[in-house]
Amino acid sequence: MISAPSEAIPLLEKLVGFDTTSRNSNLPIIAFIEGYLASHGVASHRVVDETGEKSSLFATIGPENVGGVALSGHTDVVPVDGQDWDTDPFTLTAKDGKLFGRGSCDMKGFLACVLAHVPTFKAAELKTPIHLAFSYDEEVGCTGVRPMIAELGDRFVMPRLVIVGEPTEMMVVDAHKGPIRWSVQITGRAAHSSLAPQGVNTITAAGALLVELGKLEEELKLTTRDERFDPPYTTLQVTEITGGAASNIVPAECWFGWEIRAIPGADADGIEKRLKAKAAQLLTAMREVAPEADIEIFRTNDVPPFGATAGSEAVSLALKLAEQNDTFAVAYATEASLFESAGAPSVVCGPGDIAQAHTPNEWVLVSELEKCSAFLDRLTAWASE
Repeated sequence: MISAPSEAIPLLEKLVGFDTTSRNSNLPIIAFIEGYLASHGVASHRVVDETGEKSSLFATIGPENVGGVALSGHTDVVPVDGQDWDTDPFTLTAKDGKLFGRGSCDMKGFLACVLAHVPTFKAAELKTPIHLAFSYDEEVGCTGVRPMIAELGDRFVMPRLVIVGEPTEMMVVDAHKGPIRWSVQITGRAAHSSLAPQGVNTITAAGALLVELGKLEEELKLTTRDERFDPPYTTLQVTEITGGAASNIVPAECWFGWEIRAIPGADADGIEKRLKAKAAQLLTAMREVAPEADIEIFRTNDVPPFGATAGSEAVSLALKLAEQNDTFAVAYATEASLFESAGAPSVVCGPGDIAQAHTPNEWVLVSELEKCSAFLDRLTAWASE
């Protein structure tokens, strides 16, 4: 079998060398992966975004047109701007059993292990195919994987199950929270501050909405609890706010953004309805002064929480391959919930510690790649049975 140090690390060095910060095109790394797969006789297929500057990649090794095990990972990374790195973040650096570089942990280490096993997958007489599903723009809201998922069951075969290789220290994760974000745009009427009653103060309106969100936050701590998570409830926070033009002008515009990190079963629609009801109350009074006043509330991104269904084959297989008995829940989000929602049972299991993701001097342990390699060796044996 292929060992991680001899095969995955050189591939990880190549992958880290591509600056795939989400603001950039990921086509260079996609072209590299395409070429690598082609060199091993594996055809791959792009799902290009509307700009033509980004693409997901789907490939199958083994029987065609059969639902197999999809190994899913994203190619993009978060920025290094403003971070104090001791090494070049886009040059893989080895030290004391650690491999430093942007994306080494999140999640190019997993991609490298998967690619290192392509020759093994090819050489095996797979009865269950291995699919590769590599995406873009996961770091900005799991947006890039959605067009590829939309093609499952049509252009691409629907996987029998999906293993998402986000960093879990190779522990099996069967549940995670879902980030859902909203934007609130408030329009009022400007006036000289000495004539304040002739204007409509949007910051005051925002304040009333923020108070309502504060009440919701406290209620969520009591009503949406699952002790498997840390923290064990749906969190809510205001993330951004801006408004006003000068100290002597009634502010006519104010905007703020807010989010929840929902545990499975949380009622995001109900939370949104509650804030909209409060906005409607405020708007009635605002329009008595300024008929043009408005409060717009809309979702900017929605990644549903993930909870594997009872008896999930994806979870039972991952436990077998990881040689473990217990599953875990995490607070961060992955693409697993989107695959699960599309009808492909999913699980999260990959090399690296999430505490290293997004940090300066991001690293992954070589031993984590070794564990992932052993996991994939056992997957090869299972898929050949």
